[in-house]
Amino acid sequence: MGHVATLYKCMCKTRGRYLPAFALWRPLGERLQQCASHFTMEKKVQQRVCIDFCFCLGKTGAEMYEMLQAAFGESCLSRLKTFEWYSRFKSGRRSFEDDPHPGRPSTSHTKETVACVREIIHADRCLTIREVAEEVRIAFGTCQKILTEDLRMRHVTAKFVPCLLTAEQKDDRLSVCTDPCDQTQNDPHFMSSVITGGECWVYGYDLETKQMSSQWSTSSPRPKKARQVKSNIRTMLIAFFDNDGLVRHEFVPTGQTVNKEFYKAVLQ
Repeated sequence: MGHVATLYKCMCKTRGRYLPAFALWRPLGERLQQCASHFTMEKKVQQRVCIDFCFCLGKTGAEMYEMLQAAFGESCLSRLKTFEWYSRFKSGRRSFEDDPHPGRPSTSHTKETVACVREIIHADRCLTIREVAEEVRIAFGTCQKILTEDLRMRHVTAKFVPCLLTAEQKDDRLSVCTDPCDQTQNDPHFMSSVITGGECWVYGYDLETKQMSSQWSTSSPRPKKARQVKSNIRTMLIAFFDNDGLVRHEFVPTGQTVNKEFYKAVLQ
């Protein structure tokens, strides 16, 4: 630390006149030893060092604010903060760090806190992060970090389903599905007695697809085809099949409601 300290000037034009800008700091006796230790600190702490140095040189608050703007640009402290720290150094302050804040300590992320959050969440999983944080008396960000990183939990919404089945209803559905499988294994001809059906819309004419309209050609221009729309004339076709093929088909009359009574009448 016995080096000769120098502060050379980088001339920056500000408001029509040249001002010295802070370009390089080197150790300068006892007053600059603390500045050297803050070389890698945040810019706001570095600017406080510069404010203290300007105060020692007899600079006014306005001059020092313009010099900070020339040296740090957009990251410069605000005018209010510059004058505030100028007043602190003028009153004899020698620390560049913020004053300690009273209240809850920052070390609230402990094993005991994680266990407490886990117990509260397991008791009521619908609580929000803010409600848990208020009950444990920790910050919102700390509570969120505990839930997502330590407990590896995420807040999900419930999935809506048509109905919630009871255990008896689930067993009934399982038996209905397994009974045909058992009958198929016991009776080889069981599938021949099963009739299934389906329904679809039948239009007045079928559109020719792009693949259907393709053709072999030796000429370079591609053939053209007018675009078609679906036919407005349509009716519903119901067909029934068994193991051998088509059993019966029926066109549904216009305005007819398709339900189990209609299916029963068609099969009869």
